[in-house]
Amino acid sequence: MSHTHLLYHLVFGTKNNIPLISSAWEDELYKYLGGIVRNHNGEPIEINCMPEHVHVLARLEPVQALSDFLRELKAGSSKWLRRTHQPNVAWQRRYGAFSVSESAADIVREYIRNQKVHHQKKAFENEYKTLLERHNVLFDEKYLWG
Repeated sequence: MSHTHLLYHLVFGTKNNIPLISSAWEDELYKYLGGIVRNHNGEPIEINCMPEHVHVLARLEPVQALSDFLRELKAGSSKWLRRTHQPNVAWQRRYGAFSVSESAADIVREYIRNQKVHHQKKAFENEYKTLLERHNVLFDEKYLWG
């Protein structure tokens, strides 16, 4: 028997960073995203969004590639959003996925929970670049928002 405990901080934005996520139905989006995580044998721990991006802290089982899971999370949620709330929504092709140790889980959870306050001072573009830099992810800025 293998023993795993894999926590991920996932971040993805709307195509071209267009603010399409409404506070009027964001709670429904959280539930829908959480359902997709659970359908993949995962546990949604914290989900929050801003008008142009989403943060998810989730515990995932190592049963499928993370890229496959994110493709399904984004595809399923965008189809649902287009059908129920926002016909123009599309997610960016790219995403951020950062591993989180259990000892840092509460810090990341609080960070996600406080997105509304956090973004009064910092734009998503700057937040995302800071996350990449903190996790030592090399990036070329011209490919960040495609």
